[in-house]
Amino acid sequence: MFGKWFSRQPFDDDEYLKAKNSVLEKAPIPVLWLFGKTGSGKSSVIRELTGVESVEIGSGYRPQTQYSSLYAFPNESEPILKFLDTRGLSEANYDPIEDIVEFEDQAHLMILTVRVMDHALEELLTALKTIRKSAPDRPVILALTALHDAYPGEQHPEVDPFDESRAPLPENINPNLKRSLQQQYKRFEGLFDCAVPLDLTPPHEGFHQPTFGSDRLKRAIVSALPAAYRHQILQMDRILDPLADMIKKKTMPTILGMSGLAATAAAVPAPWVDIPVVMGLQSRLIYKLAKLHGQSIDGRTIAKISGALGGRVAVRMALRESLKFIPWVGMAANAAAAFAMTYATGMAWNWYFTEVSRGHAPTESELREVFQDQFKRAGDLWKVSHQADAEKATE
Repeated sequence: MFGKWFSRQPFDDDEYLKAKNSVLEKAPIPVLWLFGKTGSGKSSVIRELTGVESVEIGSGYRPQTQYSSLYAFPNESEPILKFLDTRGLSEANYDPIEDIVEFEDQAHLMILTVRVMDHALEELLTALKTIRKSAPDRPVILALTALHDAYPGEQHPEVDPFDESRAPLPENINPNLKRSLQQQYKRFEGLFDCAVPLDLTPPHEGFHQPTFGSDRLKRAIVSALPAAYRHQILQMDRILDPLADMIKKKTMPTILGMSGLAATAAAVPAPWVDIPVVMGLQSRLIYKLAKLHGQSIDGRTIAKISGALGGRVAVRMALRESLKFIPWVGMAANAAAAFAMTYATGMAWNWYFTEVSRGHAPTESELREVFQDQFKRAGDLWKVSHQADAEKATE
């Protein structure tokens, strides 16, 4: 049964694509609707959340409506996050109705980006009122960007003076900034749920704090998202933020994306259905990692390493299947197991390709040790990012 999932060919057959698309329909992928004028900081928000450079962001968009585009991170096949970016707001003929119809059931959260010193916002305001009226319960974060416009030539405060209230307005800030914040809060009254003043100006422009306020933005996003959709943000924040290695920056989002899809597949309340899909995702992950590392791979190598890792995964998956007969608890445990196994498998292969590139041929015992360490790490990661939901379920 498992043999065909670890084949010599990359997983792109019709059966796999059908299964993967079915999983994607159920996967809790957060969709953030970025709404703001050109130059208001939308790309900077995406860059800060994902670590992707602006050039890569621009090349990843695909048209969604006449005025909006979709950006999936790290890619459309195994997304962790999706961003809807609305353009054309300054055009006189922009009509938000098309976007409202298209995004009504897609967007979980809107991030309204406004340069703090920009007060020519009539078109934006008119469109936002229409969108807010159509979905008053969808959270809106007002991201007031480019704070340095209010104090040119100066640095940001060494200690962040802004709190996490709905509309933070500290006393000890630049007078120009304070007046402008007051005006923006008044202008958008009733159209946002919380405001986050921030400045994501690139380091080459001379600022000591190039990500001023970014942590508050991430906390606001996590707080505003529905509980089921917070996990991706929390996992990304814990894993991607500390990375300095360029290869890991490229490979980790793919590992996280595949692991999340595996967890979704394994949560299906039907015994034995998900194992081929999970194994298929793991197989696809191996080929993707090989490509990202610039390594060639053959069936013999896959069979050898999968024998050390994949066989153990298959046995554990079979044992976890029995838990599906326990409502809720079983499905949660099975999803956690699939996430951890896929994550550990990806990390073990990631380590393998890195070692091969350095001229070292890893032994099976070394691979098993890496797998076991990463399996434990994945379990801890899952537990932390799902802790709030677990506590809520016991109340």
